[in-house]
Amino acid sequence: MTAEVKGWCPGAHRPMASGDGLVVRVRPFRACLTDQQALALCALAEEFGNGMLDLTSRANVQIRGVAADRHQDLLRALWDIDLLDADPQTEGRRNILMPPDWVSGDQTYRLHDALAKAIPDFPDLPEKMGYAVDTGRSPCLSDASADLRFERDGDGHLMLRLDGAAKGWRIDERNAMSAVKDALLWFNATGGKSAGRMARHLRQVSLPDKWQSCTPRAVTKPLAPGRDNDATTFGVPFGNIPARDLIRLIQAARLTELRLLPHRLIRVATTVPDIAPFITAPDHPLLRIHACPGAPFCPQATVETRDLAMRLAGSVGGTLHVSGCAKGCARPGKADVTLTGRSGRFDLIRDGTPWDPPAAAGLLPHDLPDLIGTA
Repeated sequence: MTAEVKGWCPGAHRPMASGDGLVVRVRPFRACLTDQQALALCALAEEFGNGMLDLTSRANVQIRGVAADRHQDLLRALWDIDLLDADPQTEGRRNILMPPDWVSGDQTYRLHDALAKAIPDFPDLPEKMGYAVDTGRSPCLSDASADLRFERDGDGHLMLRLDGAAKGWRIDERNAMSAVKDALLWFNATGGKSAGRMARHLRQVSLPDKWQSCTPRAVTKPLAPGRDNDATTFGVPFGNIPARDLIRLIQAARLTELRLLPHRLIRVATTVPDIAPFITAPDHPLLRIHACPGAPFCPQATVETRDLAMRLAGSVGGTLHVSGCAKGCARPGKADVTLTGRSGRFDLIRDGTPWDPPAAAGLLPHDLPDLIGTA
């Protein structure tokens, strides 16, 4: 069976059918949920879905298992709590990553809102394309999935960089959206749509020299679980949260706001004690493990994934990706060890992606511990 690569991600207006119902993706504005919005989402997951919330690698939240005949009711509920764009096309294209330290009215906040307003006027683009506003106190989004990046150069000036390029160009906030639009028009004019993403396009096409004049700040502290500066960042195994556990966290810690970060992380502006299943240890082995829902929850998967990934968590020193099919939804990049489901068995790929040639094929689960231990 060949995996069907959709070329788009589910949204709220445009959900994706899965083995357990519709997957409805919610894109919180500025990647932020108030406590009331988060509690309401938990209630909606229990009323309309399977009682779970999924954090995505691009800082969104998904409700799974939604019945098709209840989708419109769910949309109305999301609108009531200010988690839905009125325009389906805008909602589907509003892929904007935010750093954790923005404050209302600062430049990061203003750039986000300018982007959200300008997106309907941008040219037609592949639907997975997105933006990172990495203009906080220190850069932290350079390894997250985005195609155009607002950053700062070594002197602290605002710059725009296209993903896949080492350098970008200095811009002024007043012309930031016109700079983005120029870059997107160039992307389309040079055949970028066929590549699908900016970094993939730049492997085939040379970037104009005028857009390669300054270097972004180096990342000194990547995003990771832990406690610092009176804040707590949580990781969640596979990004999969029982709604009742998130309710317990919000109420126990008296949270007023949750900020969603790439890599399925949540940051709150207070120091919170450990509460299962949330992880605060940056080196926890489960945070190196990536697995999609797998069978029977995804119709393209032919293997169970997450229970297997949990059993194998201690067997790999680096990253492990267990993918139900060759699409690689849980981790689109390389992993030290990747297991790809194929016709009920597994392919083993070392230092690669689910669609790379395997080092071994046709493996059963009991074959795997010894084999991956040698990776």
